[in-house]
Amino acid sequence: MSDPREGLTVTHRRYIPYSHAHYAGDLVDGAYLLALFGDVATEVSIRSDGDEGLFASYSDVQFRAPVRAGDVVETSATLVRAGRRSREMRFEARVVCRGRPDKGESAAEVLAEPIVAATATGTVVVPGPSADRPGPPS
Repeated sequence: MSDPREGLTVTHRRYIPYSHAHYAGDLVDGAYLLALFGDVATEVSIRSDGDEGLFASYSDVQFRAPVRAGDVVETSATLVRAGRRSREMRFEARVVCRGRPDKGESAAEVLAEPIVAATATGTVVVPGPSADRPGPPS
């Protein structure tokens, strides 16, 4: 029997400021996306277990397209397996808006189709039950 928390999905959106560009062409490093995955995993853990949890590992991290300063990135985490204390999640980062400096200094557009920039699988560990900590929110 599967855990009813499996399938829980949380999505965050964030504008990537120019101060976060790390490379030529206003590219943002891949570690930035991993930090966003960590943020969305924290909310999944709070919603599923009433605890922020601790990130234990990533697997199958794939950077599929560049992320640039001026982009709006949407990151999602889906709880795919809930063990006794471990939670396996799938992550996806999509560029949903992109700056268009070729059209003007502050020009930008909403993309007709989001660009999948990165995917990953990760494991978060939550503490076992405790008398002084509440269980998952209802």
